[in-house]
Amino acid sequence: MRSGRGLAGAAALGCAVALAGCGFGPGESSEGAATLTVTRDYGSRTLVEAADDDPPESETVIRLLDRDAELTTRYGGGFVQSIDGVAGAERGGRRFDWFFYVNGVESPVGAADVRVRGGDRIWWDYRDWTDAMRVPAVVGSWPEPFAQASASVDRAPVLVECLDGGGACATVAARLDEAGVEARIDRRGRAPTGGQEGPRILVGPWNEVRDDRAVDGLRGGPAANGVFAAFERPIGASYALTALDPTAAPAGDLGSRAGLVAALKPGDAPPTWIVTGSGAPAVRRAANLLDRRDLRDRYAVAAPGNGRSVALPLQGPEAG
Repeated sequence: MRSGRGLAGAAALGCAVALAGCGFGPGESSEGAATLTVTRDYGSRTLVEAADDDPPESETVIRLLDRDAELTTRYGGGFVQSIDGVAGAERGGRRFDWFFYVNGVESPVGAADVRVRGGDRIWWDYRDWTDAMRVPAVVGSWPEPFAQASASVDRAPVLVECLDGGGACATVAARLDEAGVEARIDRRGRAPTGGQEGPRILVGPWNEVRDDRAVDGLRGGPAANGVFAAFERPIGASYALTALDPTAAPAGDLGSRAGLVAALKPGDAPPTWIVTGSGAPAVRRAANLLDRRDLRDRYAVAAPGNGRSVALPLQGPEAG
């Protein structure tokens, strides 16, 4: 059963969405509700929310779009240009377009090739991509990608890698459990050097987490990793978290008491989430943000010392 007008989204940048290729029969359905959300400006404004119970085998993202939203296309119908009048454009030297995520991971293929299954969380966002062409993974579909991984055929528990994270590691595992996700805490006390088979969460102070191969110190900024935040270390002091705006410019000094929850996805590897901060109190603040209220439709979040969550990148009055 669908609520609202359905999903108002569009193709991710550079992803062909051939509408004519979606006319096959419904096939068998998959159990569970798929949720569909459309936002704009890094999730800061919600446009449409919808749900699809037990979607049929033939259901794809583009079928939902074509049925429930007003689309215009370009290049012979191969690319979506606008959804409900919101179009990809260039304004003032800035470039804007639609991007979509399946269970918190940016889709590598076009919407016509993405099947919608029960339990999936599909999120579309219209954003300025001038300074971050790709944001490979986001936190805004919590508890995905962990719920799908935990419910897979292999049913491997999500790995919570506790890198001197103290009690925050147990908090993270408890939040996963509350979301119906099986988790296992690994207290090896150092960043791993091997590969990974599924999504994982690194929990610990920044000086421990930063050495993980997937994190790599967040080098390169949003253009390289899609995370609009950076840890700075003044001489003789703790790391301070700096929030960036959509242009990748520093927009707010959140200080050494702030924690960070962000998702990274280097190459074809599964996502790696980080729950981190300068010290133990900041890591605990970040761990306490693992719920739908604080993470929903956000690319990443910070937990300043005042206790309220801050969406990243910083937008509007919050920036500066």
